[in-house]
Amino acid sequence: MKKISLTGIKPTGILHIGNYFGAIRPALELAGEYEARYFIADYHALNTVKDPKELSSLIRQVAAGWLAAGLDPEKTIFYRQSSIPETFELSTQLMAFTSKGLMNRAHAYKAAVQANTGRGEDPDTGINMGLFTYPVLMAADIILFDSDVVPVGKDQAQHVEMAQDIAQAVNFNYKQEVLKVPQAVVQDDVAVVPGLDGRKMSKSYGNTIPLFAPEKELRKLIMRIVTNSQGVEEPKDPETSQIYLLYRLFALPEEQEALAARYRAGGMGWGEAKEELFRVVNRELSPMRERFRGIMEEPGELDRILARGAEKARPIAARTVSRFRKAAGID
Repeated sequence: MKKISLTGIKPTGILHIGNYFGAIRPALELAGEYEARYFIADYHALNTVKDPKELSSLIRQVAAGWLAAGLDPEKTIFYRQSSIPETFELSTQLMAFTSKGLMNRAHAYKAAVQANTGRGEDPDTGINMGLFTYPVLMAADIILFDSDVVPVGKDQAQHVEMAQDIAQAVNFNYKQEVLKVPQAVVQDDVAVVPGLDGRKMSKSYGNTIPLFAPEKELRKLIMRIVTNSQGVEEPKDPETSQIYLLYRLFALPEEQEALAARYRAGGMGWGEAKEELFRVVNRELSPMRERFRGIMEEPGELDRILARGAEKARPIAARTVSRFRKAAGID
């Protein structure tokens, strides 16, 4: 039998090209090797998205975006976290085996405390219990579905390590394997996508290119990419140009070689390079954009897809909760 992989998708922002290459595409490739499960982490999003209309819209857009990018709900399990009440029962159960000290070491909590302290404020200003106990809910997400592996970037590996600690504490206490201990798959080779200003593409920098931007908007954004002052005739180094680094993500190998040669030869201005980038980006994103538009126009079908995923997920979740209840003596 294939091992199980689990990917959580937090709906806290519009999907952009950086998400596609850094998270979506690598996660979808796991479906070929693992029994893949994906979920929309809508309860996690509550920590930062407080407006109900915004959250509802983001949940739909993110779910539709992953489907448009190639997630196959017939070959995987795709569901909303909020549709699996067992998640919250297991989270409560895991709280009894999670030390406060472990939560004190969570990166997000420590960063928030450090920021408050740096501003001379109370260390816990603006920190809610959702943020503080975030790792426990994430551990429940992971452990509930008997996940063997969880693909993460280096900055998220701590959450899987915490899930390991909590599962092992439960198993040690009851002297049996009540919960499967997950492993992190750290994706070291994931592409770092440059944004419009040359820094890593991130919504926190405001330098993103939305994955499903209309064609005119896409071209306008690409034309805004920051460049240096080199003239048209000057030779240019493709490896230091964010235009070329983006181009390489979308272009065929022979196209990459041809454009790199033109950079080095001189005679090509930044405007022409941006036009060539727009051509290859639009070529790849147009089919996804059309699929996304079609999915968003059928909200009822999107709801049905997620509901069917929850129907497949809940029996798995119920078995895990039942094992815990039996081991704990509260079945």
